[in-house]
Formats: sequence, C-alpha cells, structure tokens
Amino acid sequence: MTTLKPGDSFPSDVVFSYIPYTEESGDITSCGIPVNYNASKEWADKKVVLFSVPGAFTPTCSVSHLPGYIKNLPQLKAKGVDVVAVLAFNDPFVMSAWGKANKITDDSILFLSDPDAKFSKSIGWADPASGRTGRYALVIDHGKVTYADIETERGSLKKSGAETVLASL
Repeated sequence: MTTLKPGDSFPSDVVFSYIPYTEESGDITSCGIPVNYNASKEWADKKVVLFSVPGAFTPTCSVSHLPGYIKNLPQLKAKGVDVVAVLAFNDPFVMSAWGKANKITDDSILFLSDPDAKFSKSIGWADPASGRTGRYALVIDHGKVTYADIETERGSLKKSGAETVLASL
C-alpha cells in the first residue's frame, strides 16, 4: 500500500468498472451494461484528471465537488486534459445514474466505479472507517503522476477541487 506522489508511474494494473453513455440508455432509469475500463492502458498516452469522492449523490460530492469539475471542464480541456474522470466505490449503475442526473450526456466526464475501493485501498487513500474511496485528486500525464493529494478535512475541497487541480496544470 503506497501512496501515489508526483513523479511516480501510474500503476500498470488499474481496472475500474464503467457503463459507457449511449443515447438508447440515456434516460436516468435506463441501465447500460457495465464493462471493464482498463485505466492503465486507456490513460498511458493521455493527460488525465482523476478525482475521487466518498460516494455518488452525497452532499459535498453532488453540491460542490462534481459541479466544480463540470463548470471547469472547458478550462481543463484548454490546459490539455484529455480525460476527466470521477471515481467512487459505488457500483457502475449508480455512477452511471449520477452522470445522467448531472446532465452528462457524453463521455466528457467518465463516471468510474472502484468496487470495494480496491484502487483507493491500494494507494492508501480509502477511508479506514467506512471502507469507501477517499476524497482525492490525481493528475496523470502520459503514465506519470504530476499531482496527487487527498483531503484530510471532512467536506473540504482544498486539495481535490477543480480549481486547485486546474491551478496545478
């Protein structure tokens, strides 16, 4: 269990669960089919912002954290970010519904599931009490971590919010 830090390589075996957005399953009550998303492979030659939340549809996550990234998406893209992804321990169906509830009708932000907080635990950033993913942010540039920080105050976005990550680019 090693915390990722700037200069580290992104692990080579990271696979999340994901439901790609499709128009035919675009309604919030429609379910798509979960697929494995091999982040290590997909992100090897891209600039990626990955932010993690304790849970979809929870207060800080829904009112502040995700909306900050939605609002700043054009600025992130202007800084060369290819992929913006949000991660939570929720299952892929909940993550897909959270994306639809926030009117993300494409893959401009990926809603990824970290079942059992496996990835977050592997980097030491899962909440020890609840077992959920922690609130953190990573920037991965062509396989190298260039920014990595976790919130230590409940409900804080000082280290993982969109504005902080944008300033780090």
